[in-house]
Amino acid sequence: MDAYRGFVMILMAAEMLQFEHMHEAFPNSVIWALLAHHQSHVAWAGCSLHDLIQPSFSFLVGVALPYSMASRAGLGQSPGTQFGNALRRSLILILLGIFLRSTHADQTNFTFEDTLTQIGLGYPFLFLLGKASPRTIWIALAVVLVGYWLAFVLYPAPGTNFDYGAVGVPVDWPEHYSGLMAHFNKNSNLAWAFDTWFLNLFPRAKPFLFNGGGYATLSFIPTLGTMLLGLIAGRWLRSDLTRRELLKRFLLVGAIGLTAGVLLQVTGICPVVKRIWTPAWVLFSGGWCFWLLAFFYGIIDVANKRSWAFPLIVVGMNSIAIYCLVHLIDRFIITSLYTHLGSGPFLILGPAYEQLLIGIVTLGIFYLILRWMYRRKLFIRI
Repeated sequence: MDAYRGFVMILMAAEMLQFEHMHEAFPNSVIWALLAHHQSHVAWAGCSLHDLIQPSFSFLVGVALPYSMASRAGLGQSPGTQFGNALRRSLILILLGIFLRSTHADQTNFTFEDTLTQIGLGYPFLFLLGKASPRTIWIALAVVLVGYWLAFVLYPAPGTNFDYGAVGVPVDWPEHYSGLMAHFNKNSNLAWAFDTWFLNLFPRAKPFLFNGGGYATLSFIPTLGTMLLGLIAGRWLRSDLTRRELLKRFLLVGAIGLTAGVLLQVTGICPVVKRIWTPAWVLFSGGWCFWLLAFFYGIIDVANKRSWAFPLIVVGMNSIAIYCLVHLIDRFIITSLYTHLGSGPFLILGPAYEQLLIGIVTLGIFYLILRWMYRRKLFIRI
């Protein structure tokens, strides 16, 4: 689990390698084109490797919950105390998400669509289901997915006269849907309408009209579905199932999730869109999460190949630390490297590779910080 989490956090931090810059420098390179694609989010429907970062992080929150609850129960904490801790953790995650989103802003940027705030908004509900029966958890998952889909479908679809230009979407944008799936079009759906009311309740430099990426606050509801899938996986990990039985179950459920998500898209029922976390996305990305968990579990626990994963574990055991480091001091480190070393060392392979090399060095510094914390058993927990 720590290795999987470390892999996810490294994918997030690796944005500073700027593969898109390499793709622009070498437009005919298939390798750089592939790496650039998987280091960016798809425009709307579909999935890249980068799109799996947030669902993986959310999924692993669910996986970890049974372990956390068992640990706290072992310390003699009452259910009420544990729920109080869950509420405290939820509030810290929400406030930390807002703080990190506001670090380069002129005022507090009240926004709730990033990874930390989305998890924070859904975490109390996840905790309340933490000790529920498997049947209840599956029913809760179905209610979240069907209910969220139904809410979108019941909200009026944009008409032919809808002014997409006013909400930052080109009129001829190729991702526009018709029919039932038009209810999930960018910045004209239920979640967008909710945010045009909700986000304007907070102090803002100017009224909120739309999110440029189409992201939305209400996505925390289906994100809870992703965390519930993780909770199911975490319970299985703590069960009496053999390692091989667990691996088979992860692979099977992953295949079912992927298939269900694709079928919902191709049948025109619900698109696979990460930006508004559609129910089809919950199933599709959840399938990938189960497969990724199976990959790390199969190699590390079943095949007992552990040594290779040590760097991932170092990062994964301090996921909040690396998240904050990337958002707070990446610019400071890069500026300091240029100040003290100049640009010469990063131009050794030519100007095209400058951003790549400065990114690699910065990632290396982040890893050394986390390695130092790991050796001294300094782990940031919320």
